[in-house]
Amino acid sequence: MSETATAPDATYNAQKSMDEIVALCKRRGFVYPASEIYGGINGFWDYGPLGVQLKNNIRDSWWRAMVECPPIGPDGDPLQIVGLDSAIVQNPKAWVASGHVGGFNDPMADCKACKSRFRADHLLALELIFPESDQHFLICGIGEPEEIIEKNKKRIDKLSKGQAGQGFTLSGFNEYTKLNESGRSEFVCPECGEKGSLTEPREFNLMFETFVGAIRDDDAKAYLRPETAQGIFLNYKNVLDTMRVRVPFGVAQVGKAFRNEVTPRNFVFRSREFEQMEMEFFCHPDDAGQWKEYWKEKRMEWYRSLGLSADNLIFREHDKDELSHYAKDGYGTVDIEYKWPFTAPGYGELEGIAHRCDFDLNAHSKANNPDSNADLSYFDQELQVRLQNEGVEKDEIKRRSRYIPHVIEPAAGLTRATLAVICEAFTPTPERKGSKYILKFAPHLAPIKAGIYPLVNKDGLPEVAKKLYLDLRNKFTCEYDAKQAIGKRYARMDEIGTPYCFTVDSDTLSDNTVTVRERDTGEQSRIAIDEVERFLSEKIGR
Repeated sequence: MSETATAPDATYNAQKSMDEIVALCKRRGFVYPASEIYGGINGFWDYGPLGVQLKNNIRDSWWRAMVECPPIGPDGDPLQIVGLDSAIVQNPKAWVASGHVGGFNDPMADCKACKSRFRADHLLALELIFPESDQHFLICGIGEPEEIIEKNKKRIDKLSKGQAGQGFTLSGFNEYTKLNESGRSEFVCPECGEKGSLTEPREFNLMFETFVGAIRDDDAKAYLRPETAQGIFLNYKNVLDTMRVRVPFGVAQVGKAFRNEVTPRNFVFRSREFEQMEMEFFCHPDDAGQWKEYWKEKRMEWYRSLGLSADNLIFREHDKDELSHYAKDGYGTVDIEYKWPFTAPGYGELEGIAHRCDFDLNAHSKANNPDSNADLSYFDQELQVRLQNEGVEKDEIKRRSRYIPHVIEPAAGLTRATLAVICEAFTPTPERKGSKYILKFAPHLAPIKAGIYPLVNKDGLPEVAKKLYLDLRNKFTCEYDAKQAIGKRYARMDEIGTPYCFTVDSDTLSDNTVTVRERDTGEQSRIAIDEVERFLSEKIGR
């Protein structure tokens, strides 16, 4: 069975309501606000019984595709990729060397009136000129000039009426940081409209600080990791020394990361605690460009296997002004972007595929970090033999066969992938009785694979249904339920994304068949009760 699911119509995403998706996630036990009984805490979420199962299924799919059964390489052999689970708290010197302590900062501006906080380098001031009266006005916001004008349409209309209906021209725009440096204070808050209420830009560090040990002082200061990647780089030499791997090879990791995001938003899309699925692929510097293209293709294939529509996925190369601190000229990052309901018809980041060059290994090696005690260069014995056979001079062989590998990093957010799968699967069904929505999960991702029901809770039907459930539960995540009308049970399973329901009725007692109902179509048919396990295995791929 192919793992690529049939995706819902991609045009739906522009019409889907995030409010409805969030409400369904809460009502059906996918995602809850963290610490809700205390009023919650901004940027943190809890995954409920069905949410954690869905998230784990996506995690397992990624781990299977990366580590347990890695893809076939260009030479026809499977790639070498091993797993790792590194500590969340590492020696703080590692974060200094990686550039996070010194460079993981954003310039922020606060509104003294409404207490909102903004990325100062994202704030723009647009200057509107009404030519006939020579009046100048500023409107402010975040985004492209056209977006800011659209969001401020009512205010602009009001200004135009005050100028006897004159038209205006857009003379230009400036970033808030530049406007602030010029001493001009007429910038207004995009949230409340108060003029001159924004503070000067201040650096805001995204690292979560903690303390190790009983004494809380600078010597005990440590950090919660903002990415899982550094744990891989710190263990690069350990993996080389203990595993039978050679360049090119990868190290994969799934785990929690923490960023003190200034403005968490869009449900779990941008939060302060999240899970990452990152793989660092170490390769010869000359081959890095080819491997980046290879991983672009493989990662897009994986998202399609989750049921995401090709129409909702694109690649986008990073512009020069958004490159990470590890980037070098000519090397950058490409994002896989998804058409989220809150970005449609535009797209937003789902995964980054970065060429990290040799930045991290160099940063942690003895040559570039006096606090480190490791030479992280790689001796390529196969390359040495090949160059010897080609008659290359000894000095050239020595220079070329020892190097710091370059790294291609497909870095995915597990929580973000989970949200994408939910958004894609969310399908309003106003025409169907019982359920207003269906979650059309790919069957291998569905939290519950099958519902096992007696039609009524009597006449010997519960005993037959429970035996079927007990037979299936060792292979599939199933649910047995004997309460409520069968239509309500079906509607609940539609809303939580269960692909199949099997119902034991009076005919089962005479002919040993059960009714199988399909989630997406609502169609029902009958199969032999002893064929149910094979049916599920074929449909779900186990």
